[in-house]
Amino acid sequence: MTLTEAFTAQLEALDKRALLRRRRRIDSPCGPLVEVAGRRLLAFCSNDYLGLAADPALVVRAQEGARLYGVGSGGSQFISGFYAPHQELEERLARFVGLPRALCFSSGYLANIGIITALLGPSDAVFSDELNHASLIDGVRLCGADRHVYPHLDMAALAAALASCRSARKLVASDAVFSMDGDLAPLPVLLALCEQYDAMLLVDDAHGFGVLGPQGRGSLAHFALAAPRILTMGTLGKAAGVAGAFVAGAEEVVEWLLQRARTYIFETGSPALLAHTTLAAIDLIESGDARRLHLQALIAQLRAGLQGLRWTLSESTTPIQPLIIGSNEDALALGTALLEQGLWVPVIRPPTVAPGTARLRISLSAAHTPSQVDRLIAALQRLG
Repeated sequence: MTLTEAFTAQLEALDKRALLRRRRRIDSPCGPLVEVAGRRLLAFCSNDYLGLAADPALVVRAQEGARLYGVGSGGSQFISGFYAPHQELEERLARFVGLPRALCFSSGYLANIGIITALLGPSDAVFSDELNHASLIDGVRLCGADRHVYPHLDMAALAAALASCRSARKLVASDAVFSMDGDLAPLPVLLALCEQYDAMLLVDDAHGFGVLGPQGRGSLAHFALAAPRILTMGTLGKAAGVAGAFVAGAEEVVEWLLQRARTYIFETGSPALLAHTTLAAIDLIESGDARRLHLQALIAQLRAGLQGLRWTLSESTTPIQPLIIGSNEDALALGTALLEQGLWVPVIRPPTVAPGTARLRISLSAAHTPSQVDRLIAALQRLG
């Protein structure tokens, strides 16, 4: 069998197991209504939780940024410099989340890998929730530290693993809001365990930043937590509606990341126009209580409307509302039936989730209307 034949056989095997992924091309801005292959679909698939991705004010701000700074950065920020909006954004983000310093990365994936591999080495230990995002998982694998993966939200198992660890440097890494389940990590308990066993705590707040906490300041603010041992990573392409990511924490730790995070040092810098735009997005997040109240009302509306169906709606108070279907084939069939009715809800299958837990990942946005949510509820009730 040639190499191409081998890949063809592997792709066919994925297809037979209903695991082949396919992209859909969009010909319109990100929003509840999108144009896909000439069809207008009502979408419940984006992480644009506050509806800022196509906000007219941010579009104008991006155009201004392009006029001021162009569209490219020219190279690594250590080689060709970083721009005033980059510095201003890092200072603004640190103040916004209430931590001494922040450092921006080109994406959340690069941020998590860079953070973990810069902080830990073979003589250290890392503790990771089994349902953490792939970027945390890959960072844990790459850092070379002694790995401890604890069952999802099992604080007793984490405590036992920390108690038996003899490594001098320890890091606990956890999503704040889990991306496929929508549930929250018990961050106060995690911090207490880190205090007890002298570990650092890395919180991936990709799905909490902009949504949770006073003024959308994130999951740490939601729980009113602060400690020098905490690092928080937030993405800027979800609730903020733009692109990129940041890490915030103690001054010395962030300076170490600046010096040692390979995914920052060797990455072409993010265009200044994005930082310029994100500064305006943070202002919209801070003043966005009405958006968040509307979003919470939509979440309550959806959950009430889907009660009593034969599928399991996960316990979630966040915009991520997973409807657990079971088999890959059944989940795909349901997703296809919704698509035929003009509703785009993504079907999530292994290896992203555990076998037997294929699901529809319903994502709500403040840009959705109650009537749009009612349309989805009615369709699922008919199909269920």
